[in-house]
Amino acid sequence: MEITYLYNEIQKWLDSFPKFKGDETLNVKEEEIIAVGGEFLDKMKDNYPFHHPLYAGQMLKPPHEVAIMAYLGTMLLNPNNHALDGGPATAKMEKEVVSDFAKLFGFNEYLGHLTTSGTIANFEALLIARELAPNKVVAFSEQAHYTHSRVCHWLQVPFVEIPSNNFGKMDISSLEKELQKNNIGTVIVTLATTSLGALDDLKEILHLQKNYNFRIHIDAAYGGYFKIISQYREQLQVFDLISKADSIAFDPHKQGLQPYGCGCILFNNPAVGKFYKHNSPYTYFTSDELHLGEISIECSRAGASAAALWFTNKLFPLKSDFGIGQILTKTIDATEDFARKINNSYFSLYLQPETNIVTYFPKFKSASEISKASENILKEGILQNELWVATLKVKSEHFQVNHPELIVDKKWVTILRSCLMKPEHKDWVNDIIDGLNNLTAPQKI
Repeated sequence: MEITYLYNEIQKWLDSFPKFKGDETLNVKEEEIIAVGGEFLDKMKDNYPFHHPLYAGQMLKPPHEVAIMAYLGTMLLNPNNHALDGGPATAKMEKEVVSDFAKLFGFNEYLGHLTTSGTIANFEALLIARELAPNKVVAFSEQAHYTHSRVCHWLQVPFVEIPSNNFGKMDISSLEKELQKNNIGTVIVTLATTSLGALDDLKEILHLQKNYNFRIHIDAAYGGYFKIISQYREQLQVFDLISKADSIAFDPHKQGLQPYGCGCILFNNPAVGKFYKHNSPYTYFTSDELHLGEISIECSRAGASAAALWFTNKLFPLKSDFGIGQILTKTIDATEDFARKINNSYFSLYLQPETNIVTYFPKFKSASEISKASENILKEGILQNELWVATLKVKSEHFQVNHPELIVDKKWVTILRSCLMKPEHKDWVNDIIDGLNNLTAPQKI
């Protein structure tokens, strides 16, 4: 089916209203479109092929065509999900998908909405944390996303970074030492980290919560969707405890086949809505129902994001054995296959992956040699236009614990990192590894 199907059908509905002539100031000549279009296309080619399985670098991939289809069609109207009078249909869609996510995470009572990003979702979570525990400290791992320290600065909330262990998880004993000071109001649990895809030990943190009084916010911007398949992988069973959290942030634009930007925030206590209270004399007048703008810090927000997500979830439901679950399982399978095969004559696996992020490094004797080779592989893959991976800097002390046989002569070691987020990666593991081997072989001569 043509990707413009919904666009054309909505256009027919628009054409059913009384005809009017568009204002001449909006006219654009075809030859001008073609001229600017040529320049536009030239600029767009200055991108990496995020759509292709040979792109195995950052957390980037195109949305599914059905999401594009729904987004494109909705953009003919350009609804605003701030108020029901700005986007009545798409606001209902948003409420429906948020309800489905709340059920997935086990929130019986909840308050939540979509956001433009995980940063905004986490911003709202930290804003509520500040209001519920004023003057209290927010704690998160040094491996947590940099969003949290930035937002704490903006909100003037004190925070402490908890050291991570050599597996990239928050160190539980270090967290308890901070909790003993009796000044921690909220602990942010990361599921999963953007560097290693590591999962903080939520079970142990919940155990600490029995002895210390603190809230738990889960930053699952990258990993939230893995709750769908938690019963299929032992390492993912931590997601079965996610219902114990006070709030959850996650991004459908990462694992959920959506275009940027589409994040989501969920609270398990609807009463936190009181902290969003504000007056707006020219909105919220068409319905007595809750308007999404009354429970969010953002005002104008694209209704097209909600429409695309609703449409996608109908075709790829949040189920473990088909739909999104089937896609996620393939990405995990691809990552585990990659992890097995990357331990070869040229490379070593850095850590066993827990999600669909894998880290590895070229086999050299020292950290400086490994770092230089990793950086060369990144650059040469791009220059040769045949393979795209990413790099990651890890602390030398963690590297040495995981690989004591190597000489650590640098404070930081640059290694390689790949996000295998596309189900097609499952069939391209061998090609990616062959490409890596070819890029590494000349450095071994």
